Amino acid sequence: MTEATIPLTHPQRVLTLFGARDQHLHAIRDTLGVAVVHRDGHLRVTGEESAVVRATQVLEQMQSHLGSSDDLSGEVVADFLARAQGKRTLVAGPPIDVVNVSKRISPRTAGQARYVQAIRESDITFAIGPAGTGKTYLAVAVAVEALKQHQIRKIVLVRPAVDAGESLGFLPGDMHAKINPYLRPLLDSLADMVDYDLMKRYMETDVVEIAPLAYMRGRTLNEAFIILDEAQNATVAQMKMFLTRMGIGSKIVISGDTTQVDLPRPSASGLTDALARLRDIQGISIVQLTKSDIVRHRLVQEIVRAYEEEPKAAIARRTR
Repeated sequence: MTEATIPLTHPQRVLTLFGARDQHLHAIRDTLGVAVVHRDGHLRVTGEESAVVRATQVLEQMQSHLGSSDDLSGEVVADFLARAQGKRTLVAGPPIDVVNVSKRISPRTAGQARYVQAIRESDITFAIGPAGTGKTYLAVAVAVEALKQHQIRKIVLVRPAVDAGESLGFLPGDMHAKINPYLRPLLDSLADMVDYDLMKRYMETDVVEIAPLAYMRGRTLNEAFIILDEAQNATVAQMKMFLTRMGIGSKIVISGDTTQVDLPRPSASGLTDALARLRDIQGISIVQLTKSDIVRHRLVQEIVRAYEEEPKAAIARRTR
């Protein structure tokens, strides 16, 4: 047995280093087969010599990461562990070439790297996962890259307007004003990657088009990159209609969270239906993102986890 002692370089951030419920320490222990103990501002690592060397390397990388970042995700720790074991990893994939050259956008987790790779290789990609996993943002980034490289002629951003029952006439303003609340997340992502003047010109010339899902009927879109966001709120009929808009030289990305369906009952989610019908068709990729792919504030992962678990109060009521 070998023992190594590592001083904590950021003792005030020990909770972030260890992870929620010590999840990062548990990952190191379970993966490398070592014991890790925190005492008096130091970490003591015990185990077989080779395992202690790898665990020490991972812990030092984690501390170095915290020196330049406000967060330390489980996926980053998994990446360090994979590298320590000599495994290939897709984390921190190559940057996506967007128009705004000052903006560097890259996949930050293995799941996100698989997602970007699927979009580039497949004509239709489904991305399923909770909020904060980059489903929309990365799809828009790859679309902007494809436009910049002249692989497509236009980008079409689509979203169901469920709250308005797909009837937007009662809202004030022109079409853009009516659908702006529903497409705002897509536009915010786009604005982060394209300079304001260029984005304005794109929209004026229909190089970038925004539309509610109901307005896609009867069209055929050639050489276009089409993104359907919040797809869990499309009905089965709407999903079929949307998928059949695809023309020559086009790509489609469909993203959604099957646990957050807002359709009025008894309507079935077109996203859930499409996943069951289309999963075996060649040229269609389905990427499942999880809470470990969440790259927003570290609390978002904890919030998602809390909503996945049954509240203690409900359990207590049942056991009375």
